[in-house]
Amino acid sequence: MEYLGYFLSVIIGISLGLIGGGGSILAVPILVYLFKIHPEQATSYSLFIVGITAMFGSYSQYRLGNLKIKAALVFAVPSVLSLLFVRDVILPKIPAIILTINSFEISKNLVIMTVFAFLMIAASLSMIRTSTPEKTEKRDDHIRIAIIGLFVGFITGFLGAGGGFLIIPALLFFANLPIKQAIGTSLLIIFINSLIGFGGDVLNGIDINYKLLFTITSIALVGMFIGTYLSKKIDGAKLKPAFGWFVLVMGVYIIIREFFLK
Repeated sequence: MEYLGYFLSVIIGISLGLIGGGGSILAVPILVYLFKIHPEQATSYSLFIVGITAMFGSYSQYRLGNLKIKAALVFAVPSVLSLLFVRDVILPKIPAIILTINSFEISKNLVIMTVFAFLMIAASLSMIRTSTPEKTEKRDDHIRIAIIGLFVGFITGFLGAGGGFLIIPALLFFANLPIKQAIGTSLLIIFINSLIGFGGDVLNGIDINYKLLFTITSIALVGMFIGTYLSKKIDGAKLKPAFGWFVLVMGVYIIIREFFLK
């Protein structure tokens, strides 16, 4: 199963390089089901893998002229604050067993994976939709960008997900960026969120298998460079629906596995 995990790690990077999101949606299930990593611990691994991959991707997008620093910072600052609050204050206080109904236990791990599955399904539906919103001549709405940043930070903190599928529409609608610049800018935001979140976990003493972590990250980086190259040749919007169906299947699989195959 590990070999399949390594293969799918390439797709984490391809997704980030090509459509600016989706990497962490794949990373957590891969880590949990193929590498047998504890779900809460997998969110930390995901933050590092996606963060490092997004860092290189954002630099590549900067060279292509697709990075808007101001919009990224307006989004990232409140996002980081909510992320750190969730991982340092809320997540550690959630008990391992939240509730027991007869013989069925609702555990912290079950909640993490279930919420993640529904997040995947929601993300997949947004990717399957092929319609593109019409551009308007409105000015940047920094307040709404910051509010969505807070929300994405909460998701990133709880699930280890970068939130690219939320970041890109926010940049399209409220920062008024073209799709290419929204993708490039989202990578910088994901990088900032993910690496700061991972750094907080390390300071809190989380146990990390760095050999495995660096191996998966290296493979994802290969995928990132492939995705960035393909983004110059292929319209990422055309591949989004296909990737969305793949994510939808994985989300449904997680729900079935967590509730019916244990």
